[in-house]
Amino acid sequence: MSPDTGPLTSVGGSTGDFPARSPQRLKVSFEFSPPKTEAAEQTLWQTVTRLVPLQPTFFSVTYGAGGSTRQRTHETVARLKRETGIDAAAHLTCVAATQDEINEIARAYWDAGIRHIVALRGDPPGGMGGKYSPHPGGYANAAALVAGLKKIADFQISVAGYPEKHPDSASVDADLANLKRKVDAGADRCITQFFFECDDFLRFRDAAARAGVHVPIVAGVMPVSNFQGIQRMAGLCGAKVPAWLADMFEGLDDDVETRRMIAATVAGDLCRRLHAEGVDQFHFYTLNRADLTFALCHLLGVRPARRPS
Repeated sequence: MSPDTGPLTSVGGSTGDFPARSPQRLKVSFEFSPPKTEAAEQTLWQTVTRLVPLQPTFFSVTYGAGGSTRQRTHETVARLKRETGIDAAAHLTCVAATQDEINEIARAYWDAGIRHIVALRGDPPGGMGGKYSPHPGGYANAAALVAGLKKIADFQISVAGYPEKHPDSASVDADLANLKRKVDAGADRCITQFFFECDDFLRFRDAAARAGVHVPIVAGVMPVSNFQGIQRMAGLCGAKVPAWLADMFEGLDDDVETRRMIAATVAGDLCRRLHAEGVDQFHFYTLNRADLTFALCHLLGVRPARRPS
């Protein structure tokens, strides 16, 4: 079992307040993927409908490898903004496009009323794990993309951070230097890759501050609904899967309900510990499903506004 699990105690030894009792409202945001089928679109909008009453700071919508979901991302982001009134952020990458092509996409977002971009280098066209090379005539990296977007319009820009280091970075220090370049280019916040140990995030947060990164660092949380899927994703993006987490899901391949209960417990405990350490912004990777994310927000005290009696 993780050293991070178990009763949460304060310095004085008493059990810390559960976040749901906290009078301060936390900021939450939710990530979606553009749906590929009519059934998937219906599922997504059921999820959106469930989560809108939580009044998130923003929604974000991913951008497929090599820009493969470009049109669907645009349509989903525009509809989110139009139908919910909540800030919607479009992911945008440097992959498989020239600067002029990316600039055109960015201007189309601005014209559609989208003011928030999640600026990413992106994965190689062959997918995560391959060797990345800048596209001819394209933006070389995320820092260059941020700078380019700021020249187009006054976008709000989020960038990625990696509590356990991006797999392509030579060292933790090199990874932090890259994050600082993105912030210096104009990024407004950093959203982290998912992680499972509270201490990994805290080390990253503190090291980023020492490196001169002084923008909000938002904790990215991925509830584990499919353990094998998470293992694959973690291996590609540089996140480690602790042995205690693997042990918790052992033998549950065919037991969906128990997996869901454990997923909620693990993610809830992580969020509770982060909150106790002063973290007040959470970005949930929803996988286009509402239930686990809604439950975690409830545990954190983020709930729909009560109707007047």
